Amino acid sequence: MQRPPVIAVTSGEPAGIGPEICARLAARPCVARRVILGDRALLEARARLIDIPLSFTEYRPGRPHAEGALEILHVPLRVPSRAGQLDTANAAYVLALLDRALGGCREGEFAAMVTAPVHKGVINEAGIAFTGHTEYLAGKTGTGRVVMMLAGAGLRVALATTHLPLKDVPGAITQPELEATLRILHADLVKKFGIVRPRILVAGLNPHAGEGGHMGREEIDVIAPVLEKLRGEGMDLRGPLPADTLFTRGVLAGSDAQLAMYHDQGLAVLKYAAFEDGINVTLGLPIVRTSVDHGTALDLAGSGKADPRSLFAALDLAVDLAGRQ
Repeated sequence: MQRPPVIAVTSGEPAGIGPEICARLAARPCVARRVILGDRALLEARARLIDIPLSFTEYRPGRPHAEGALEILHVPLRVPSRAGQLDTANAAYVLALLDRALGGCREGEFAAMVTAPVHKGVINEAGIAFTGHTEYLAGKTGTGRVVMMLAGAGLRVALATTHLPLKDVPGAITQPELEATLRILHADLVKKFGIVRPRILVAGLNPHAGEGGHMGREEIDVIAPVLEKLRGEGMDLRGPLPADTLFTRGVLAGSDAQLAMYHDQGLAVLKYAAFEDGINVTLGLPIVRTSVDHGTALDLAGSGKADPRSLFAALDLAVDLAGRQ
């Protein structure tokens, strides 16, 4: 009998909703072996705070898995944490969770990692340069380029640029960068998602996809030449398409993914369609990593009102992707 995949789930910022949405995994059946990384006392206290009866099983790699159990890999807090109250002293703890999960994935101990939200601001305030999970994991694995893709409601929206001021976006969209992004997106749709010949819709940068050069030439000078080159290699790429119509039902029909040129161009649509259960997938990494598509929600921490559906969806996709590796 095939053993269930072992999935590492990092509990994220201890003052946020991560610990409690991780605790809610206990009430949800799963075919995988789920290992929550975090401070045991914190997780148990947060579960009690939101009235979830919970008993963790201590994780040991060689121990037989008890079906349905929620296992914990204890990583100690640096200082005690209270719901809703950030503390820079725990920034190193948050990164230690990521490092342990990533190390386990690279060594084959874990089949995938799922990440609860972290707070970028408090990590930076602690004196640690940190722009996000995606960039951190890329740096730790020596991956030169990764692609952020959000999924939900039948959409898979990848981004040509991520967290940039809008004024910097046009300069960041070059032929080499766009080509690299599309190659990663196409390769992981084939390898990780099992789509034999993915059809990808590519948005233009400017309104009306530049309207023949009257509203900008990026579509003519940058995007179209890259698409033409990659089509010549057999990729099924449609575009550049006006972003205001790309996400309509008729245009989306039959597509497997969509590439937006900048953050809000694609994610505003994705979050409108799937805010409660949207997920984040990092493409191009040598491991499988999925994540929730929301922040730490400090104002909800400890209230019992945090919605765990994005974490549930991220875990489900991680299990699915791990099964194809």
